[in-house]
Amino acid sequence: MLTRRARIPLAFAALALFWLLAAGWLSAPLLYLAQRDTQSLAPPTYGARTVIVLLGGGTRYDDAHRLVPRADVLPRIATTAAIYSACKQTGARCEVVISGGNPQHHEAAEADNYLPYLLQKQVPRADVVLENRSLTTYENARNVAALLQAERYDALILVTSAYHMPRALLDFHHFGLAPQPVISSARHVQVGVLPRYENLVSANIALHELIGLAQFYVYRSLGWF
Repeated sequence: MLTRRARIPLAFAALALFWLLAAGWLSAPLLYLAQRDTQSLAPPTYGARTVIVLLGGGTRYDDAHRLVPRADVLPRIATTAAIYSACKQTGARCEVVISGGNPQHHEAAEADNYLPYLLQKQVPRADVVLENRSLTTYENARNVAALLQAERYDALILVTSAYHMPRALLDFHHFGLAPQPVISSARHVQVGVLPRYENLVSANIALHELIGLAQFYVYRSLGWF
């Protein structure tokens, strides 16, 4: 449908955009925008009954075709286990809620898949609650709020990646929850001349989160949230 004269500039523009993303020059500011509000968070405080919410981030099949957590999820599991251990040392009653369904339609939900990894880090099964139905961050917040509605707790802690935390907090606040945010890990971009696949991954993640934030505000203005 385009004339030849328009095709060549568009092709050069597409190549330039690809290079800016893959070399990091555009990926870096996008990722900064997605993670900008998570740079200086205070350490969590614990109450007599503390609930730690671990948010899902997907699963994948490894080389042996075993279903495993995605790379960004492993720090979330490790951070949750460390917070649980610190919580127990205060003498508090501590509980972990793993929230994540099966949006990728794999053989198991995220919560069920993450559970063995958490148990390996000395978190007792009796202190873990599985919320394995939510398919989005919005549903994570909604379903966790429903779980906690009838139970009293003194401290609520939310664990997820830096890029995911701003959107997660918006959704949890929407359902009347005010968790203490704890960042498990942050993504970084390497800016240079050569294209890098990881820079494209970071750009994709950042765009997903920024669009999700914009969607939240649009839906709320329309009264849909």
